[in-house]
Amino acid sequence: MAGRGKAVGGAGGSKKSTSRSSKAGLQFPVGRIARFLKAGKYAERVGGGAPVYLAAVLEYLAAEVLELAGNAARDNKKTRIVPRHIQLAVRNDEELSKLLGAVTIANGGVMPNIHNILLPKKTASSGAPTKSGKDDEEN
Repeated sequence: MAGRGKAVGGAGGSKKSTSRSSKAGLQFPVGRIARFLKAGKYAERVGGGAPVYLAAVLEYLAAEVLELAGNAARDNKKTRIVPRHIQLAVRNDEELSKLLGAVTIANGGVMPNIHNILLPKKTASSGAPTKSGKDDEEN
């Protein structure tokens, strides 16, 4: 058994393999992203740092969207994030809305919006008068 190479369970030079995700301190799978980059034929060769960087960017974007969607769910007194909450989170954030401008979120609905023309007119006879006559002239 001495000439077999790696020691099995002994005090030899065997060390446990560590994933690239844990080395980079990420939750997203660096190895899987590397495999997708290679299989996708985006380039002839893929560097070692590219999948790590891409995994970090994707993880950051996912965390950002989930945080905002969780806030939207809490605002609606819900404990579960549904596509509607993701839609509200993305469309209310300026940068995410620009990034995902052409994206349709299934079952996300639309942003609540009533055009100013459709709103009822303010009448001065219903109590205290307005601050000045300017409000009626602007609308």
